Amino acid sequence: MTTILCYSRNRSTSVEQRDDETLVSTCTLQDTLTEAFVRIHIRFPELKILQAQGEFIRSGRDECVCIAEALEKIKGVRIGAGMKKIIRGLTGEVTTCQELPLLIEEACHGVILAFTKDALALAPKGATPSTEFFRKMVQENIRLYNRCAAFAPPSPLVEGLDL
Repeated sequence: MTTILCYSRNRSTSVEQRDDETLVSTCTLQDTLTEAFVRIHIRFPELKILQAQGEFIRSGRDECVCIAEALEKIKGVRIGAGMKKIIRGLTGEVTTCQELPLLIEEACHGVILAFTKDALALAPKGATPSTEFFRKMVQENIRLYNRCAAFAPPSPLVEGLDL
């Protein structure tokens, strides 16, 4: 009898506005081996992490079971330039769980993209949106690059950009 490996992975991020000063971003990961989520509360306009919660409901790695201390360390971090290095450094002080900083970063990127939707609404209207408008948008905000399918290679919106 032949053994067939079956593996699937789903990751999703959602952002909701709780009140005039607070956003909540949740990143969920579910695959054959892992089920986890991270939820961060962000205060704006500073874009500071006020609160972080999360859990690895199912994981093949023992180091991902206790993440509360690592989540506590990211309180006060600002979403913006350099956040990936800061998040990896802070969580790395207390856990070797490699998926945790990725979930936190995705939740942060969700916040960035939530603010981008207003800029996308300014796109020229017509039968075919202006490629140049979106290319300029990515050049002006490099954090958009590779954050969604539209701004990831091989999309014509980012083709040939020198980033």
